[in-house]
Amino acid sequence: MTLLFQGKVEVLEEHETVVRTVRFSYRLPSILRLNHFVKSRAQNCIRFSRENIYIRDEFTCQYCGERYHPKRLTLDHVVPAVQGGAKSWTNIVTACMTCNQRKGGRTPAQASMKLLSKPREPAWLPKVQINFSIANTPETWRAYLSLVANF
Repeated sequence: MTLLFQGKVEVLEEHETVVRTVRFSYRLPSILRLNHFVKSRAQNCIRFSRENIYIRDEFTCQYCGERYHPKRLTLDHVVPAVQGGAKSWTNIVTACMTCNQRKGGRTPAQASMKLLSKPREPAWLPKVQINFSIANTPETWRAYLSLVANF
């Protein structure tokens, strides 16, 4: 929707689903065409985000070693912000809610807790592969996918 409002894409097909704001209603785009090629800003930079930290830490609490669903995870400052800890790849780890509360505003040493691995900036993240077949895709996509398959 952001690219649409910025005039960077043209809507070729729409979903039946409608998104409503206070004043307007919009049908969600299904097929978009870029008006011009948009070069990625950072080619080799991995965005610092909650999801990417979870991926780096393999959805595992870095204190107890248990693997959790993302909804049951939190981010923990190794050196707490109140003690001058930065919001960075090397100071943020994945933690379960229980361990994060137990650690509180202390360092792991102060809380007598051991980190399973030292936090670091990842050089890469695993790629997500999406498998689909034309039979499982929305009807509006099929004409465009058959063009790509024949290209």
